[in-house]
This record gives sequence, C-alpha cells and structure tokens, in this order.
Amino acid sequence: MPVSTPKRPRIAVLADSDTRWKWGALTADRIAPGPSMEAAPREDAQVGPLLDGFLLRGRATPTPRQLEEVGVRADSLREVTAVEFLRAMAEESYDVLVLSLVGGGVQAMLHGLARVWENRTSRPVVVTGYVGVVYEKLADGLLLRHGADLVLANSRQDADRFRAVYEGVGADASAVTEVALPFLGGAPYEGEHDPCTVVFAAQPSVPDSRKDRTYLLNRLVQHARRHPEREVLLKLRSKPGEHTTHIEELPYQKLVQRLDPPANFRLVYGNMGEVLDRTDLLVTVSSTAALESLHRRIPTVVLSDLGIRESLGNHHFVGSGCLASWDQLDAGHRPVPDEEWVARQGVAADGTYDSAFDAARGRIAELLDRPAGLPPLTPYYTPVTAPGYLPGILARHHLGPDGTPLPGAPAGDKEPGPVRQIVRRAARGAYRHGVQRVAPVIRRMGEL
Repeated sequence: MPVSTPKRPRIAVLADSDTRWKWGALTADRIAPGPSMEAAPREDAQVGPLLDGFLLRGRATPTPRQLEEVGVRADSLREVTAVEFLRAMAEESYDVLVLSLVGGGVQAMLHGLARVWENRTSRPVVVTGYVGVVYEKLADGLLLRHGADLVLANSRQDADRFRAVYEGVGADASAVTEVALPFLGGAPYEGEHDPCTVVFAAQPSVPDSRKDRTYLLNRLVQHARRHPEREVLLKLRSKPGEHTTHIEELPYQKLVQRLDPPANFRLVYGNMGEVLDRTDLLVTVSSTAALESLHRRIPTVVLSDLGIRESLGNHHFVGSGCLASWDQLDAGHRPVPDEEWVARQGVAADGTYDSAFDAARGRIAELLDRPAGLPPLTPYYTPVTAPGYLPGILARHHLGPDGTPLPGAPAGDKEPGPVRQIVRRAARGAYRHGVQRVAPVIRRMGEL
C-alpha cells in the first residue's frame, strides 16, 4: 500500500511590519504541528505547513523590497485592514493563527476574533509574542497580548517575567510558553575573515537624536580610517521612505552624505544572517542582531558610549559581558560574553536551539486534540476591567467595544480600484514625509 501523506497544517500569520512578518512567518514554521521545518525547508512545497500571510495595512506595511529582503516565502500573501482580516478568519479554517503585531493590534484582533468565532464549535490555536528583546512597556505590552492561547517568550528570563506580570494582576499565566527567537541560526564563527569585517547594526529609533546618531556614525567612520585593512559596514534596516517596526526620522543614509568616509566604509542592506556570515565583530546599541551574533559566537559589542539607559535598550545587556565603548574597541578590546547570561536569553549557543520550540509544538498539538474544541478567547482587558482604555484600542482598528466593526469601517468585499490604490500610496508617502522631514523641523523650532 502507498504511504499516506499526513495532512499539512494550515497556518495564518497577521503582521504589521517587515520584522514582524519575518518573526511571525518563521515562528509559524517552527511551531507547526508535525515535523520541524529545520528538516523540511519551505522550498519543498509539499512539506511543512500551508502558510497564508496577511499584512495589516498601516504606516509600516512592508514594501515589496522589504519583503524580498526578509526572504520568507508564503503560499499566499495579501494586504488587509483589520476588518478585512476578521472577515477572512470568519470564512476560512486554520489550525494555527499567529498574531505578529504591536500590542494594541493583538488586543483588537483578540476581541474581534472572539466576536467572529462566538458561534463556532472549533477555531485555530491563537499564538502571539515579541519579535525581539523586551526592554520597555513590559506590563502594558503583555496585558495587551493576554487572551491568546500561547504567548511566546523568547528566553527563560522573559518567561519568568511574563508569568510574574500575569500572576501579579490575577490573570491566567498558563499561556506563557518558552521558546527562542525563530531567526537564530547560521554557521558558527570559526575565526577572522580576510579582510576582517566590522559591522554596525543600526536601529531605526535608537538613538533618536541627531547629535547621538551623528556621534555614532562619526565613530564608525573614524574606526574605518584607523583600520584601512578592515572592511567596515553600516548595516541598515530600511531605505529612506520605508518604515519598519519603528519610525526612523533621521536615516543614517542622509547623515552620511555630510561626511567623506574612506573606501573601506560601506552601507549595506539585505538579510542580517547573510551579513553575519562575513562578520568578525558585531557592534550595536541594542539591536536584536546582537543575540543573533552571540548565537553564532561572533565577537559582539553593545555600545556604552551614550550611557547604559533604559531609553536606549542597552540596559538589557547588563551582565552580558558585552558592554564596551568605541575607545575600548579602537584599542583592541574584545568582550567575552557571560555564558550564564547568554543561556538565560534564549540564545542557545550551547547547541540546544533545535529543541527550543518543542514545548510550543507540544502545547499546540494538545490544544488541537481537545475533544470539545477550544474555549472562547478571554482577554484580560474587557469593557469591565478597562473601560477607559480598551474602547480606544479597538476603535483604532474600527471595532466597537464588543469587537464588532464600527459603521463606516473599510469594506473588504472587493479589491481596491486604481484610484483607491493611488490615494493609499499618496497618503502613506505623505505620512512618511511628515515623519522624516516635517517633524524634525518642528522639533528643532521648538528647541529655539
């Protein structure tokens, strides 16, 4: 008899930016019930989950170039409003749904989904989490994500903190599930390349002032001048006019135009993993790229030049052994990471990464096998527990207090016509122009 082919699980991912699409899609592959995608690459269309991607329309909706750079493929991918997405979830059947959104978006979708699924006997397992290091708004972000079946924590440390927050407000903490960042991987570092390559991983919003960003850029260029034998790369997340998870008002591409960098200094884009393949020293303020680098055991530096501050996010790396200044780097210093700290961050440099998603896969399989199906979604925030907060969050996504679409919400029964598409592009372009050109001018005027 021919060997039967197991049913491929069907997963939907809703994301609102390029980085969240990357996290959501890779997470979907890793937590899908059945064989791990580590052994079944997505290039084989008959293996692994059926993945439908939905991009939530907004200021950070990824461009085709950004989607290509992320390098994650889906069986289908389309742009939607919140109401359009909820309609799709009412009509389609999935095994797992990954909500890869900012906290308010997750909360709105949880209430909207609870409404559209209220008369269904079965529904998907709903999963959410964070795309990287959680260094601000811990309680706010977590409570906005409460109500999903699984709230993924990227490390043992995060799992402990997440449970403490939920238990501290009397909310059910059983959804918290420890995993790891889904985009770790790549070949371990084996020694210096020729030429030696130093990479500064830039961030869109950290630091946020022209003075601080210019300082970091000058130090990077100075390092390139001091070491003409090295290749010094400024790794950028987006091109001017594009948005990522965070708003970038002062792109490094514009700041560098005022300098005269040496020939061994270059701006680079592309997949971070491919850049790390040739990196000998990764330098950043607080980018998640530091964790990717540490996972490969690449020498990694988290800069202390601008202070160790919560607003910069580098306070997360206290105890890591990776904090250092440009003066120290120029003098030849190379930090040695603290192994205990690294282990608590889900970096899994000890080889345990392959099993990091086993608990999540097992939990999803258990939920899908429940004879009576899954219970209704029950977020911590309700019109009773947060009457002054929740309605505003839902209204931003055109939902009423009970999760139903408000009158006049964008319709999703047909594709937008040419005129509507032009208006959308123009509106998005105007918003980005305001962020990157008008807002800084207004801010400078206010400082006069």
